[in-house]
Amino acid sequence: MSEIMDIRDIRKFSDEKLQNEYEDQKESLFNLRFQKAAGQLEDANAIGRTRRHIARLLMVIRERQAAAEKSN
Repeated sequence: MSEIMDIRDIRKFSDEKLQNEYEDQKESLFNLRFQKAAGQLEDANAIGRTRRHIARLLMVIRERQAAAEKSN
């Protein structure tokens, strides 16, 4: 799993990289949940960190969408 990034770093991402990171994190969350169900999850806090990272990514995506709608 990639390291959790600061929101300032996430805002520097291009739209494409932001979308790719979001998809990667969703897949990572799925895998973590699968590991938890199988009893193989070593870091119990990893699920929460991943969920927060996804929330940060979604926040930036929504900010950009709102800015695009406002400029139209």
